[in-house]
Amino acid sequence: MSIISAPDLHLKTSAPGTGSYRGIIPPLVTPLNSEGALDRSGLEKLIEHVLNGGVHGLFILGTTGEGPSLGYDLRREMIARTCGIVGGRVPVLVGITDTAESESLRLAEHAAESGVDAVVIAPPYYFAPAQTELIGYFEHLAEALPLPFFLYNMPALTKVVIGEEAIRRSLSMERCLGLKDSSGDLVYYKKALRIASEKPGYRILIGPEELLAESLLAGGDGGVSGGANVFPSLYVGVFEAMECGDFTEAVRLQKLILEVSCRLYGVGQYGSAIIRGIKCALHCQGICEDFMAPPYRERFRTAERKRIEEELRTLISMLPQAAAVAA
Repeated sequence: MSIISAPDLHLKTSAPGTGSYRGIIPPLVTPLNSEGALDRSGLEKLIEHVLNGGVHGLFILGTTGEGPSLGYDLRREMIARTCGIVGGRVPVLVGITDTAESESLRLAEHAAESGVDAVVIAPPYYFAPAQTELIGYFEHLAEALPLPFFLYNMPALTKVVIGEEAIRRSLSMERCLGLKDSSGDLVYYKKALRIASEKPGYRILIGPEELLAESLLAGGDGGVSGGANVFPSLYVGVFEAMECGDFTEAVRLQKLILEVSCRLYGVGQYGSAIIRGIKCALHCQGICEDFMAPPYRERFRTAERKRIEEELRTLISMLPQAAAVAA
């Protein structure tokens, strides 16, 4: 295995573990071995890697974490082990989206018992609900869940948008913490921010990292950025630069995030190319195994892996130029 080490950017970071749900909250990949079991040592290395990069929380079992592809025993193990490793240093969020409400609730109960801080819920993704059905679903879960929760707008995979009325109704749900938007639609995002302004502390987080700086400029609260698995300090740097009002630096770092996206996320003809690229880059750095969850268990082929190695070296050569957000 070729190990490619990234430099420590020494970027200014906020104190972790505040529970404010602001900042960079990576959607953690789920490290798996060739048998489809959890790569336990890799998980520990990965968590320490991103925490050392200054991230403000972790989101597991989301899209990047291949949550819907994982068996329930593996999901429960991932939850328990992640909470044990993190040890309260930052908030842990867990995706519990399922086609069956009862399974979402069971996983939420396990998450609560394991010490998770909040859960994340996308619309059920087989029978697409109408907006009235979706609102009723969220209202019922809000009463039944043992933990606070975020809504998760991911229309590309769930086939339905969490509409403006659903967001507005969520403001009255006492334990709804906010919305993670992965639509890539900045107009929708800004409308969500306008609605959220009616409830202090209601957080709006962006999924697509290519829009991180723009979302923060619009008044967003942070990013659930897949590339922060690989280069956590880079993404934290954008957030901190925006917090300090250093927009020139934020733009400079955001350009590097676009390079990460363009170089690592489009290798091969796969629907899961983004996840594969992130996992392969982590494997090249010696952090964790890079197998996909069944039924797409194979890792990148030799030629694809070689390209990721080359792109990773190029990215690392660019990163020192991004260093030094004011300490």
